[in-house]
Amino acid sequence: MMTQEEYMDLLALRRQGKTIGEIAVELGYHPATVSGWIKKGGPPSARTVASAGRVIDAGWAERIRVLIQPPAEKLLARSVFEIISAEGFGGSYPSVVRHLREVRGPRFRAAPAVSVPIETAPGQECQFDFSDCSAWTQRWGLGEVWCFGCVLCWSRWRLWWFTDSVDRQHTFEGLVRFFEAVGGVPKVGRTDRMGALGVSQGRRFRLHPPTIDFARHHGIEITVCQAGDAKRKGKSERPFRDLKESLLTELDALGAPTSIDELNSRSGLWLSARYHTRPHSTTGEAPAARLEVERRFLHPLPRRRFDTAYVESRRVHPRLPLVEWDSVAYSVPPECVGTLVTCRVEVDSATLEIGSGATVVARHTLCPGATGPVWDPAHRQAAEAIALGRARPDLRLVPAPVEPPAPTPRRLELGDGDYDVDRLDLYSRYGGCGCTGQGA
Repeated sequence: MMTQEEYMDLLALRRQGKTIGEIAVELGYHPATVSGWIKKGGPPSARTVASAGRVIDAGWAERIRVLIQPPAEKLLARSVFEIISAEGFGGSYPSVVRHLREVRGPRFRAAPAVSVPIETAPGQECQFDFSDCSAWTQRWGLGEVWCFGCVLCWSRWRLWWFTDSVDRQHTFEGLVRFFEAVGGVPKVGRTDRMGALGVSQGRRFRLHPPTIDFARHHGIEITVCQAGDAKRKGKSERPFRDLKESLLTELDALGAPTSIDELNSRSGLWLSARYHTRPHSTTGEAPAARLEVERRFLHPLPRRRFDTAYVESRRVHPRLPLVEWDSVAYSVPPECVGTLVTCRVEVDSATLEIGSGATVVARHTLCPGATGPVWDPAHRQAAEAIALGRARPDLRLVPAPVEPPAPTPRRLELGDGDYDVDRLDLYSRYGGCGCTGQGA
């Protein structure tokens, strides 16, 4: 059946003076069909379907209207189709697309310029970045949350990990989790000019020493894009649109998660069911199937996992067995007073470990914003015992010291014989006493 657009083309060709046969050849219809529409003098009427015969009847139309209410007004047609299919809808995906176009209008407009996808070899490159999801998570009561996304460029296998920080430790943790998930390390990791990884110097980008250590540990080259070159990193930027327009918007419609851990769990299930096992729109193959091929081209994982924890050296107070972490004082054994200790907190962990040498001497649950010291009961008891024992005065009477008696002079016993003895000078011994000092 000729459409209204084709009929308008027919009239335009007719005004150009073309014959019915020429018009029929150009439009792909039989000449009798073209002649009949010219004789009727008007475009064909739009096809109408009775309400009872519609695939999306009044009930399903109401359900779709409820699903696309704010804040889920931009819910994708694919998401709507998945939800109502699970609820018993038996129609096709194109029927849902047509219905949403009637309700909301077209979703995309023509691009201002032609772009060509950049192809990479298996195991050659992965791309990673963070995306701010706070517009959803703050509405759910989870605070500010970012999503770390990483994708293998050849297989299109991806990882989403939600966290509350975008610092260097969380970036390293996200990459390590991705390497462990795919079972290897690609040759190149591409990202934008992240301040957590390095510092910009004009068009150059100098990596921080910890980033160089991370790259050396895994045998990967960290490469950054030039400013304004987002298309070079499009394989990680494009999935963030799926994240926000599909996953997060579906959670708005179906029920928000109550914690970041639940958000990560539901994200993993969504990727497994809706992305990794389905043919990709560009490659035509499922990312999970292509990953089995690409895994053979990846470098093996290092034998030792890279330490992504927060590790800092701190000096214990010289008089109190306390060490400060994030503006809060935590206790250590009294014998550590004045010594240098190592404080360690795993990424997204609430436990502080304090070590002296190779021994962990204290573990505390982090208490951000605490107004006083956080004590381990054993540390406090030991410190109080030492302090009270040293400060208590001794009230016992101390006897006066007894001087030893003067030694008794010994008598000189002389035998028989003559002896030369100096004359005794009494004047010099007893001073002036009226004597002349001369012998009688």
